[in-house]
Amino acid sequence: MDEAGGPMSGDTLGARSGPLAYSRSTVPFGPRLWDPCTYAHLRIWPRLHRMDEVYKLQAEVLKTLSNPRRLEIIHLLADGPREVSRLAEEMRISQPNVSQHLALMRSAGVVEAERDGREVRYRLSDPEIIVACETMRGVLVRRLSRISAVATRTPAEVLAGRAAATAAEQTVS
Repeated sequence: MDEAGGPMSGDTLGARSGPLAYSRSTVPFGPRLWDPCTYAHLRIWPRLHRMDEVYKLQAEVLKTLSNPRRLEIIHLLADGPREVSRLAEEMRISQPNVSQHLALMRSAGVVEAERDGREVRYRLSDPEIIVACETMRGVLVRRLSRISAVATRTPAEVLAGRAAATAAEQTVS
């Protein structure tokens, strides 16, 4: 022990016990307990943990939406609630097939069901789902149009474009 009552240099256990028994010079790694921001991660941990759960839920919903038939169902339900039989008729697939898709979508929270006599009517659980689908669809349409524009260019147009880009770079430099 030194005269101040703390541990001496190289001494890891002083007379005091607990986290303050160590000096700054004797703890080579790990959390520095005297640093006020050391425990900041404890304050934000609940938010980070919740964020992880949201990512998991988002992945589950996106996995559910990764089927073209389910996307078709979403677009049909965007126009309003529909019975399973009507969806099957509009999609030209069997009613049991539609019911299977709807069951998966319901378990992911994408659609909600309400019974009307013998019929079950489905609707989107949140109208913003179609906004997300339309946004992604727009991204893909723009991407396809860019690819199409590049694919229809002749080799001479490609070379002319490269030459123009090279000339523009030399002008800027």
